[in-house]
Amino acid sequence: MVRKAKTLTGDIVESFYGVYLLFCVNPRFKGRTYIGFTVDPNRRIEQHNLGKEKGGAWRTHNKGPWNMVLTVHGFPNEISALRFEWAWQHPQRSRRLKHVCAKKSKEPAYDYALRVLSEMLCVGPWCRLPLTIRWLLPEYARQFPSTSTPPLHMAICYGPVVSKKIPPKDKNIESNKEELQDLPVILCEICKMPCAKDEIMKCLSQSCSMKAHAICLAKTFLTDDQDHLVPISGSCPGCDINILWGDLVRKKKGCYENLGEQEDICSLSDYEIEVN
Repeated sequence: MVRKAKTLTGDIVESFYGVYLLFCVNPRFKGRTYIGFTVDPNRRIEQHNLGKEKGGAWRTHNKGPWNMVLTVHGFPNEISALRFEWAWQHPQRSRRLKHVCAKKSKEPAYDYALRVLSEMLCVGPWCRLPLTIRWLLPEYARQFPSTSTPPLHMAICYGPVVSKKIPPKDKNIESNKEELQDLPVILCEICKMPCAKDEIMKCLSQSCSMKAHAICLAKTFLTDDQDHLVPISGSCPGCDINILWGDLVRKKKGCYENLGEQEDICSLSDYEIEVN
């Protein structure tokens, strides 16, 4: 059965950058796959099924209907997602995936795509990103091989997703310098020095008031991991909860601003849905 993407229900993800996998259900082309990038998966699958005149890809034109079965999201920006897309499309040309065996003659395209994906999630730089593997259609879900299971900090979720743009920041903030000067000085929780507004990292918990310089917090998170500059996760120095660095960056960009007092991103986080 083909799933249409007109009913926008599902988990809401702000600042969405995703790389998706399509599966063709047309009897003439059944089993073919397509890998692409999108900031709006619901709109994108509709474009693919409407044809190239409506924004679909040349490779999927006149071969529909297609199902969008999987998306990997949580990339920090478009460039990062596009690089992941290219490597997934061209594993034999990616220097990071030279160890991945080429597609076998009788290996289904779908199986090969998932095999490549499982390897990609285990090598740098992708293995350190706060990615979510989301099976949009659970009936297509597969278990990852025990030899290439995604890192523990990556969530595996099931069901549809709805992308949401972050509201633009207040354009008048520069004209309110006098008001900003009257605000109390914010001290870093770690170094106890003043924090400029654009330097502040805040805890995800609604009940925690921790604020710190990004560099101070990163160094704290990397105490036991001196080989890297960007952490994966760490404990908040204010409330001691474990936080993904990627979620802190997303909050700094404006995500999670509309959570109510009873909602806590730490308890709603995708990362608690399934532990690998």
